[in-house]
Amino acid sequence: MYDIAIIGGGVNGCGIARDAAGRGLKVLLAEKADLASGTSSASTKLVHGGLRYLEHYEFKMVREALAEREVLLGMAPHIIRPLRFVLPHHSALRPAWLIRIGLFLYDHLGGRKILPASRSIDLRRLPAGEPLKDRFTHAFEYSDCWVDDARLVVLNAMDAHARGAEIRTRTEVVCARRDNTDWIVELHDLTRGARETVKAKALVNAAGPWVDDVLNKRVGRNGKPRIRLVKGSHIVVRKLFEHDKAYIFQNDDRRIVFAIPYENDFTLIGTTDVDYAGDPGAVKIETSEIDYLCRLASEYFKSPVQSADVVWNYSGVRPLMDDGASAAQEATRDYVLELDANDDVKGSGAPLLNVFGGKITTYRRLAEDALHILSDVMPIGAPWTAGAALPGGDFPVDGVAAQVLALSAAAPGIEPALAARLVRTYGTRARHIVDGATRPESLGRMFGGGLCEREVQYLIENEWARTAEDILWRRTKLGLRLTPQQAAGLSEWLAGHASAMA
Repeated sequence: MYDIAIIGGGVNGCGIARDAAGRGLKVLLAEKADLASGTSSASTKLVHGGLRYLEHYEFKMVREALAEREVLLGMAPHIIRPLRFVLPHHSALRPAWLIRIGLFLYDHLGGRKILPASRSIDLRRLPAGEPLKDRFTHAFEYSDCWVDDARLVVLNAMDAHARGAEIRTRTEVVCARRDNTDWIVELHDLTRGARETVKAKALVNAAGPWVDDVLNKRVGRNGKPRIRLVKGSHIVVRKLFEHDKAYIFQNDDRRIVFAIPYENDFTLIGTTDVDYAGDPGAVKIETSEIDYLCRLASEYFKSPVQSADVVWNYSGVRPLMDDGASAAQEATRDYVLELDANDDVKGSGAPLLNVFGGKITTYRRLAEDALHILSDVMPIGAPWTAGAALPGGDFPVDGVAAQVLALSAAAPGIEPALAARLVRTYGTRARHIVDGATRPESLGRMFGGGLCEREVQYLIENEWARTAEDILWRRTKLGLRLTPQQAAGLSEWLAGHASAMA
């Protein structure tokens, strides 16, 4: 018997699992694929308030998100870092006075303490202006944060597991039904082919783009769709500029596109907002989206960005609450939590909590709100996650350089660049990978791109990694650096390891 069974291993599901386990509840989380294999690994990699949402009067959501930026930064300074954004003034689009008002609100809505305030800048005098066309002479600069989205999900799952939660990946919820005051949940282990039935006092549907599918096909609560599926696509090209700031570009269709420093040697450009009606598991970028992103970036950069420059792309489906907005980019990014207790009498009947919408920045608050709602129908302890470090994040927000030095001293045989990447990926837990390594051979087989056997072993044993895709594109982004032959070598090694462990 579990207190809470959670469907979905994205950021919301793992965030709820962590919060609930930390309150002493017995938690089961089932994810049919890998952690963060859907929407939660396909974001723009930002912890931000969402400057553009002010135009749609989403003040409550923006205020909550702005307040969360520094909370999350303090919890995970290895995978979250401050980032300055440059917004070139385009005289044909939004007027300067409107942008100044928006940035004033952005500076003051969320109780900012660490991140610096916005300012106006002269692009003719600063490195940020060098890669831009000469007609852009003035800009606005403000702060948000960058995040490794997939790692944020995994770290929440790791902390949930450390606090007693059971995390089951490659496990599908076949069906769930109420039996008096409990949920009977049938699970299918997709790796072993085994089926199992468990009981839970409450069920949380955090399946993201599949939330309606779970309701209609797994739980049997047939009804009209509640979410609007919106596809967001991104492209990655070789580094377009040398400085460490990001750009936010306006477009005449009222959308905005970011150009963000990515993995040291690349630039990430995105996102699109396109209504989507297909299978969320089969989403992919369209040629028209690549052309759109290249065209918009080329409106601002001196050197044109072409489709041939794209070295990687990815797409995700955002499960936004359908608020009737006419355009995809205008649909609310706020979340809605809906409790179905199956009874008109509060507290009777096994509760079902459905999670609609949301964004990465507010996942922790969403988890708190979810448990607050469930506390009306079952006993639940007090909130605790604000300020509680995620695995590897137990050091000051400005302490990354010190962690790199300490790791290099503990493992003098590793290269400085590898030490820096490991700290940025694993924080203080990087020592579990390289401790005692006095020479490169101590790390075992090198698969390419700086990926070593010890790191792969760590990911298998601690982070539910099973495939090369899990490792190269979600636990790390080393897929950008390995050749196809090297990636195939990793897959072969993993297959041999799995056989040996069977």
